[in-house]
Amino acid sequence: MSKLTLGSYPHLLGFEQLERLLERSAKAGNEGYPPYNIEQTSDFSYRITLAVAGFAEQDLSITIEDRQLVIRGRQRDDSEGRIFLHRGIAARQFQRMFVLADGVEVGEAIMENGLLHVDLTRAVPESVVHTINIRKG
Repeated sequence: MSKLTLGSYPHLLGFEQLERLLERSAKAGNEGYPPYNIEQTSDFSYRITLAVAGFAEQDLSITIEDRQLVIRGRQRDDSEGRIFLHRGIAARQFQRMFVLADGVEVGEAIMENGLLHVDLTRAVPESVVHTINIRKG
């Protein structure tokens, strides 16, 4: 059985980039840390919330790379000179990636109570009708 792709459908023209985007998203390798929520806050806006307890603002970076929202965290290991009898809270790094559709813009990022909120907005699509003139050949 052959794999169906968007290119297999002759009436879907120009969707090759979407197919590559889906493949890239599947390969993003997001592990389960940190946990996150994605909520729709209105018809054209979203909020991603990551649980980043123990991270300071300077330990986090938010970038947009090739239509991907990339959130990275790297804690400094401050355990030098300390003796732990039990260490269940480890300094840990992470990278979380979210593929953004065309027209989705990243707004502000807010840190509160160990949660990082990143707001996104999607441009309202315009309904456009173009008439194509037919000329004689």
